Amino acid sequence: LKEVANLPFPFLTQLLGHAFDKPGKRVRPAITLLSANFHPHDRETTETMAAAVELLHMATLIHDDTVDNSSIRRGRSTLSSLWGGNVAVLAGDYVFAASATFVCEPGNIRVIRRFSETIMELSTGELDEIAEAYKINQTMEQYLRRIYNKTASLFATAGEAGAVLSDAPEETVRSLKDYSRNLGMAFQIVDDILDFEGTQEELGKPVGNDLSRGILTLPSILALERYPDSSPIVELFQNPNDENYRKRAVEMIQNSSIIDDSYDRANQYCRKALDSLTDLAPNPSRDSLEELVGFVAVRRN
Repeated sequence: LKEVANLPFPFLTQLLGHAFDKPGKRVRPAITLLSANFHPHDRETTETMAAAVELLHMATLIHDDTVDNSSIRRGRSTLSSLWGGNVAVLAGDYVFAASATFVCEPGNIRVIRRFSETIMELSTGELDEIAEAYKINQTMEQYLRRIYNKTASLFATAGEAGAVLSDAPEETVRSLKDYSRNLGMAFQIVDDILDFEGTQEELGKPVGNDLSRGILTLPSILALERYPDSSPIVELFQNPNDENYRKRAVEMIQNSSIIDDSYDRANQYCRKALDSLTDLAPNPSRDSLEELVGFVAVRRN
C-alpha cells in the first residue's frame, strides 16, 4: 500500500499519503489473507490480492466522501474538503486503477472478472441510495439488496478471491464466499445501527445523519413499519432541514425495541457466517474468522 503512494509526482503523493495515513480496520484484506489459509498457496499472490481489496475499498471511500460532501473521515479532513471535489474524484480514480493493476498480477481471470463485477455492484449500491433518497415507500428487500451491493459484495469478493488464489476446492471457495457475504451484511447493518446508537463525538457527524440525507436504513424502516401514522420520519423527508423532526425520529428509534431488533437481524447474518465455516478444516485462520464475527457483532464506530 505504501508503494502505491510512493510516486515521482509530489502532488499525487501528498494526496495519497493523506488518504492512506490513518488506516481503518482493514477487515476486508484480513478476510482475503485468512481465506487463503485452507489450502497451500503462494503468500505473495494473496498479499497482492489483499492489497487490491483494500485499495478498492479506499477508492470507494474517497468517492463516497466527495458525493456526500463529507468533511471528516476517520477523524481527519477528507480529500474533497481539503482540495476540492474535482481533485478528490481524480485521486479516487487513481486508487481504483491501482487496485485493478494489483488484481491483474496473479493472472487469474475468474478473480479479475469478479473484481470488475464488484466495482459495478458498489456503484449500483451507491446510485440506488441516491435515487431512493427521501422516498418513504422503500421495502426491506430493497434495503438488503442495496447493502449487499454497497458493502457485502466486496466482503464476498475478498473471501472468494483468497480461496480461489489458493487453488482451494470449489466447496471451500463457496463456504468462504458465503461466510464473507453474510459477515458483510452484518457489518453494514451494525454500521446503520450506530448512526442512531452512537454519539456525535463517536460518529464524527450528527446522530441520525443518514435520515437527514434521506437514507432509510434498517432501524428507520422498522420505525416506519411500526408507526406508519405517527412517524416523524415522514415529516423529516418532507422538511429535510428541520432539526426538530430529525431529533424526534432519533428519539423514537432509541426509545423503542428497534435498536435491539436491528441487532437481532445483524446477529442472524453473523450466525449464517459462522454456519458457513462448519465444513472447513479447523485451523488458526478458521479461529480468526470466527472471532471476526464476534468483533462485527459488538462493534461500536
